Amino acid sequence: MPMEPIVLTKLQARKIIIEAAGLARKAQFGTGIEAVYRLIDHLGFVQLDTNYVVERAHHHVMAARVPDYQTEWLTELCEDGRIYEYFSSDAGYLPMRDFRFSFPVKQVFETQGKPLSKPEHNLMKQIMDQVEREGPVMVGDFENDRFEASTGWWDWRPAKVALERLYLEGKLMISRSKTFQKVYDLPLNLVPEDIDLNMPTAEEYARFMICQTLGALGIASLKEMNWRSRRVKGNLIKKELEKMAQSAEVKMVMVEGLKAPLYMLPDQETNIELAEEVFILSPFDILNVFRYRLKDFFNFDYQIECFVPAPKRLYGYFSLPVLAGETFIARMDAKADRKQKTLIVHNIHFEAVELDQITMEKFIEALKVFVRFNQCQDIIFKRSNNETYLQAIRKSFFESAWSGILPL
Repeated sequence: MPMEPIVLTKLQARKIIIEAAGLARKAQFGTGIEAVYRLIDHLGFVQLDTNYVVERAHHHVMAARVPDYQTEWLTELCEDGRIYEYFSSDAGYLPMRDFRFSFPVKQVFETQGKPLSKPEHNLMKQIMDQVEREGPVMVGDFENDRFEASTGWWDWRPAKVALERLYLEGKLMISRSKTFQKVYDLPLNLVPEDIDLNMPTAEEYARFMICQTLGALGIASLKEMNWRSRRVKGNLIKKELEKMAQSAEVKMVMVEGLKAPLYMLPDQETNIELAEEVFILSPFDILNVFRYRLKDFFNFDYQIECFVPAPKRLYGYFSLPVLAGETFIARMDAKADRKQKTLIVHNIHFEAVELDQITMEKFIEALKVFVRFNQCQDIIFKRSNNETYLQAIRKSFFESAWSGILPL
């Protein structure tokens, strides 16, 4: 028999969600490269994004949680065979120990993808033969085999299409060059020998995704579990979730004001204390990827506006959510001018919350760390909806020991 649902306040739920995201306190997973691995292992998936307005999202996620983070650590973990990159729900980094749970997604790409023409099939075979004979390849290793002029950003030439399909189907894996270009290689060369390569059953896959989603989100609905497994159509997540709820392998949760059935892991602590730290987050952070969750749990209506037509943007092209404790206090549209080594803050839009001196000081400190993280030495503030707060920030930066210059 299933147990009675656990009833939580929204405050309790927010704290559970924040702790699951690794933002309950500074260095929640420790420091150094091992902390990076522990974080990826805990979240199960860290989204990768190529947008370079500020430092790329996957590095931003790490730096927000690991104070001494170095961008080369992700490459080192990949080279050591502890994490890998794949397009599971989106492009991202995953722990290698869970490698076999990527197989159902790869099977979908292989069996349900667009049928191959004979030239496409021949090109893929040619590429596989070349990689097996000569080693890793990049798109640039192939001649421009486009028959017609490009029609747009996603109009890839045949070699690129073939490489990506081989990657999605699992016949090739990718690593990254120092300039972030994809390098395609055989799984044999990148997957350690002791990794389990058995295809999971449909039940195993569903249960794995349920537990992984709950571990990363703290509290989640069937909707989020299905989202992370959306490429595997007809999966058994709903069926297995019902079984797990019946056997108390997951707990049902009721949160005040929310109707949807929610779930959490049975060992999840409900009375969590937050350190009330301030974090500048990536738009692609695990905390921000589900817009409706931000509304439901945090009363924060957030949207990344780089995908919004310029005339309709409210806050800026690449606004970054700013979290203080369990409250979103601002969103900051920033750009790193790498030639001038200056972080340009186009806009800081403060939410309708009153900030005390301690929170403001922590926000300023987070800004200074963010400048360093983006390899900048100076910062420029353009505008804000709260001139009083903006002036306090400017004063702290330019009338104190900061003096406008940060050593790299």
